[in-house]
Amino acid sequence: MEKIAILHTNDLHSHFENWPRIKRYLISEKQKLEKEGYFVITVDLGDALDRADPLTDATNGKANVELLNEIGYDAATIGNNEGLTNSKDQLNHLYDDANFDVVLANIVDSDTKKRPSWANETKMINTPAGNHIKIYGLTAPYQSTYTLEGWTPIDDQEKIPELLDNDKDDEVLVLLSHLGVTQDRLIAKKFPRFDVIIGSHTHHLFEHGERDNQSLLAAAGKYGYYVGKVTLEVEEDHVINSEASVVKTSDLPVEPQDSKWLDSLEKRGQDILAQSKVAKLDEKMDNGLRGKPRMVSEFLTAMKEKAGTKAAIVNNGLFLHAIPKGIVDKNQLHQILPHSMHVTKTTLSGSDLWRMVMEMQKNWKFLIAYEQKGMGFRGKYFGQLNYDGIDVDDQNNVYFDGKLIDFNQNYEIALLDHYIFIPFFPTVAIKGDNNILYDQTLREVFASYLSKKYPLE
Repeated sequence: MEKIAILHTNDLHSHFENWPRIKRYLISEKQKLEKEGYFVITVDLGDALDRADPLTDATNGKANVELLNEIGYDAATIGNNEGLTNSKDQLNHLYDDANFDVVLANIVDSDTKKRPSWANETKMINTPAGNHIKIYGLTAPYQSTYTLEGWTPIDDQEKIPELLDNDKDDEVLVLLSHLGVTQDRLIAKKFPRFDVIIGSHTHHLFEHGERDNQSLLAAAGKYGYYVGKVTLEVEEDHVINSEASVVKTSDLPVEPQDSKWLDSLEKRGQDILAQSKVAKLDEKMDNGLRGKPRMVSEFLTAMKEKAGTKAAIVNNGLFLHAIPKGIVDKNQLHQILPHSMHVTKTTLSGSDLWRMVMEMQKNWKFLIAYEQKGMGFRGKYFGQLNYDGIDVDDQNNVYFDGKLIDFNQNYEIALLDHYIFIPFFPTVAIKGDNNILYDQTLREVFASYLSKKYPLE
């Protein structure tokens, strides 16, 4: 009988403030477990990076890989933040200097139809006692967005049977899942061959694990608030006992140099971004959750230019700070628009456009102070909705570019991809022909616009 431990992290999302304690714990806990006779494996479940952090954005996530390298992980899979907030070229080079193996079976290159060179379909770890630990990695297969970056995602329910066809009975199977808790439970029910499913993506926490069918499910929450541990007793490649637990990062000791290290990391990112000058403003550009401040008006124009439309809609809560008079750099724009979101060119019939505007008219007062998070949004409140090129009168007649809309005519409008995924405006997802302009984030769109309208001297 051999004792095996798996230490796991997930969904750090560039919360570097927790990293020093996580790092010390992983290193010391591995040494402690090894002294107790365990064979130790360390894994990360993805979303280690988040472009809301300036250093992550400035280095396209490579700074995050540098930190992961400090642990000596045995394997990691990717989350949607690695896969969808990087361009294809950036993702292809994200792990150039990684000292760990990336395990990912359900993403292929749309051009070559092959798995990318930086990813392994599985990883086999042979233990000192002769047991075989086979590690799989799967990530959430977002069909509508991965294809825009030149990747083809494969549904996990389609891929898993293919993977299991190649496994042997004399192997312990561990799945690194960035699929979410619902899928993890479904996999445990349908594919009991997995001994351990370590979960992420939905930021769920299983303090003592969860047993589903014949699988042990483990999960360690989000942002590095917890670190997970799975312990196994294995005999002749069969798990005879398994347990899961977590340690709370805030309970781990803080050292004096931690805050200084964090400050230096933040400064490094901001300094890199600040080197890129964008525009020169003749006066302050204000923001605010209510009304139609100058920043919102200017951004609506930028959206229309990006999408080539006569109308645009945006919510004020996107803009986290004002821009002072003078030189504008990319660090300022990152602080103002830290979102991983994009402009979308949406085509709707006149009747559907009217319906979408009515949904917005119904919800806008509620949404001003609504605390929104997720689906790329990195602000706090949704804020007031503002139109450009669209007007509504007291009788709920809707006008497009100054003319009453024709219910039988098609109209093109610039929106945010965020509106496809949130539940407040269902017409966008149900009836809209949505073309996400994935080549630029919102701050890049705004930077291009400002650089042309307010050029540097």
